[in-house]
Amino acid sequence: MPFDAVCMSGVVRELRDTIVGTRVEKVQQPARDQVVLALRGGQKLLLCAGANQARIHLTRAARENPASPPMFCMLLRKHLTGGKLASIKQPALERAVLLCFEIVDEMGEQGQRKLAVECMGRYSNLVLMDGQDRIIDCLRRVDMEMSERRQVLPGLFYHLPPAQEKAHPLAASREDFKRLLTLANPERPASDFLLDSFFGLSPLVCREIAHCAGGDGAVGGCAAALAESFFQWQAGVLAGAFSPYMLVREGKPSDFSYLPIRQYGGSMEVQAWDAFSPMLDAFYETREQLERVRQRGQDLRRAASNARDRAKRKLALQEKEYVQTQDRDRLRIYGELITANLYRMERGAAALRAQNYYDPACAEVEIPLDPLLTPQQNAAKYFKQYNKAKTAEVYLTEQMAIARRERDWLESVLDELTRAETEQDFADIRRELREAGCLKGPAPGKKEPKRAAGRPRAFLSSGGFRILVGRSNTQNDQLVREAYKSDYWFHTQRIHGSHVILCTQGREPDGQSMTEAAMLAAWYSQGREGGQVAVDYTQVRNVKKPNGARPGMVVYDPYQTAYVTPDEALVKELMVK
Repeated sequence: MPFDAVCMSGVVRELRDTIVGTRVEKVQQPARDQVVLALRGGQKLLLCAGANQARIHLTRAARENPASPPMFCMLLRKHLTGGKLASIKQPALERAVLLCFEIVDEMGEQGQRKLAVECMGRYSNLVLMDGQDRIIDCLRRVDMEMSERRQVLPGLFYHLPPAQEKAHPLAASREDFKRLLTLANPERPASDFLLDSFFGLSPLVCREIAHCAGGDGAVGGCAAALAESFFQWQAGVLAGAFSPYMLVREGKPSDFSYLPIRQYGGSMEVQAWDAFSPMLDAFYETREQLERVRQRGQDLRRAASNARDRAKRKLALQEKEYVQTQDRDRLRIYGELITANLYRMERGAAALRAQNYYDPACAEVEIPLDPLLTPQQNAAKYFKQYNKAKTAEVYLTEQMAIARRERDWLESVLDELTRAETEQDFADIRRELREAGCLKGPAPGKKEPKRAAGRPRAFLSSGGFRILVGRSNTQNDQLVREAYKSDYWFHTQRIHGSHVILCTQGREPDGQSMTEAAMLAAWYSQGREGGQVAVDYTQVRNVKKPNGARPGMVVYDPYQTAYVTPDEALVKELMVK
């Protein structure tokens, strides 16, 4: 993503105007590479050193913290809590920000602490320093074996990353640009020339500069136009004439920049934002959600997928055997034809040709025989196979129903994992899989950390009715069990999704509240990306859980069906903060 030095300068400019002079009230580390500084006045500053999402900006997103804070978080709390953010600096066109704090140490003496936020892809880091720039500790320690050019270790003095061997884009003159053009391969694409020649430019911006020069053609054929486009960009950045823009494809954030992007034509919508921080917060919210699900739920998804695949294979074998049982009448007819023709059979025969009097045409049929058995034994063998197939049909019908329910439940678990957000969500799903035998329990002598009972997602309808949405199958069961009989229950028809309860408190809900509850059921389901999703609804008194059914599995009758289109904006509007 193009969180380059210019984007960072826009963020720094905003932060100077809003949070410089505020004090740090709390320090949190919700993820391994994320630190959140809660500032006086309700502002929260996010510092992220993730390889694919390194950045710094104000955030409103609520992040769950681990039960035990990491050591780096404890260190930051010790040095920064209560400190005043005195300044925010960005070295010229560097993807690094220096936060300077005025603190009072444990001896009551005033001092300084600095926190460097380096946003450089896989080399991103957070470095805590004292007032003399000596490193106290860092998120990722870099020793001699990892880098010969620059070590980041406690006790060493902090230095900025080594400068790239490229030209400074904001200091380059027209003569410098011409000189670089003479050294370039004239057949090389213009965007590649810019990316290789200047530091601080993202691939997206390089393509945009080339696009404004007439297209990303060979640099030799557009040198003059490329120079004009480049210096127009340079003049705009030097004048501070840049603002945040988000690129949206099919309703989903795809990219962002500090200038309007025209290279995609009509395939991308370009949205202008008032500030960088809210744009970055909105952009990374979805990406972080998917990343959290991928990382935290990896073992759960693997276990559920393997169990689901086993259930599918088992069901396929059962269905194949069931089809074979449907041919059992042939076995009975063979047995009866052998019995009717015992008088003309000889022991040791390999087959019997006889008229099939069950056939309206009385056509002849050839019946295979076992030469080692007597005619009576061959007839008994066919009758035995017939009875076995008859019994197998009843047994397989029951087992296939069980296998289908098992498959459907496991698919519902996989669907839950796509929407899991908090540690509690994953803990509930983990417990559900363990109780079903799909996942091993903790190692002997090792206890799982105790967690408070998870809470469902809570919303408030426009009519003032509370709406609860289950986060897991176990919580779905709990919602139905604890709801009043007069409350309304919603669930998508024939597709997996969360159970939704519209709490009526004895009142008759208005039509808009019913529609909003149905839209929440559609949003928190597999039909999220669709339109006109069918949602069944009925009062809770009509919802029953069959004996022995897996969590989240219910039957309901009577019911009505509403057709709604999921709306993310409405979901955010109704959510109880």
